[in-house]
Amino acid sequence: MTVDRKSLIVDAATRSFSLFGYKATTMDQVAKLANVGKGTIYTFFKNKEELFDEIITSLIKEMRTTAEASMDSSLSLYENVSLVLFKLLEYRKEHQLTIKLFQEEREIGTPAALEFKAKLEATIVHYIKKLIQKAIDNNEIKPCNPEITAFAMLKLYIALIFDWEQTRKPLEKDEISRLFELYFFEGLSR
Repeated sequence: MTVDRKSLIVDAATRSFSLFGYKATTMDQVAKLANVGKGTIYTFFKNKEELFDEIITSLIKEMRTTAEASMDSSLSLYENVSLVLFKLLEYRKEHQLTIKLFQEEREIGTPAALEFKAKLEATIVHYIKKLIQKAIDNNEIKPCNPEITAFAMLKLYIALIFDWEQTRKPLEKDEISRLFELYFFEGLSR
């Protein structure tokens, strides 16, 4: 029974954060959406921050699973990195909670939204860094700083997917992949 209540609370909080953002979500709202007393929330979570952290941790795990599922051992590093980044950023674009938190981060600068963005980007960079290091170790690409390269790859993808389309027609996935190959992998090729 307590597991069901905890799940109800997490689901309600996810809906609230997705609709109203971190700053505007209150424990009273979460209690109403979960149809539980506010005190019930505090039997599972010390505060809003702890509840939010559990949701974000779960979201990042889900994104990591999405990234891992997109990998194909028969493809090159370039193709796999491209697939992983595209899948993760596509996920970010389609998931209501991430949309709301990135909007809040941009418009209000709420510390929790800023922390979420930093944690998410660090997770993506870490994942891509491992792929790059493996390619370096296998002598597939030139030696480079894998963390800086992963960071630059992520930022280029973000720029081509989100920033570009703010004032221009969105690029097709194939065009983004071609540009990514040109800017990164032709330079890293052996």
